[in-house]
Amino acid sequence: MASHMPVNHSLRPLYRGLALLTGLFVLAFGVLGYLESQGDPLFAAGDARALGLRTNPAFAYASLAAGVLVLLATLVGHNLDRLVNTWIGAAFLIVGTAMLALMGTEHNVLNFTLATCIASYAIGSILLTAGMYARVAKRR
Repeated sequence: MASHMPVNHSLRPLYRGLALLTGLFVLAFGVLGYLESQGDPLFAAGDARALGLRTNPAFAYASLAAGVLVLLATLVGHNLDRLVNTWIGAAFLIVGTAMLALMGTEHNVLNFTLATCIASYAIGSILLTAGMYARVAKRR
């Protein structure tokens, strides 16, 4: 499947920029979520909000880790960003779907709402697209 991914796509700088902005958003959400939900239990189903989305400490920690990974991979480049963006984008899509299915139950451990699921889908789609179009040819 990797052979079908475009190499040196002309819009690669745009996709890298979108991945960078998305990583900054996820990192900012994680930092603000951490500050807002300090003192709450790890998987609390409280009313802590960051950037208009509900959060809890577990979701804030996961967002911090994902944001840092995306930012570092985007800054390093060299096809590392392609790999990281593809996997983290897919993870955001999978987690968004899982939390959508579990939203009305006690198993909603990340305190998701419908708005959080939509944001997770948008972030996942941007990162997955950036990962698909960020491949560069190796220099010889």
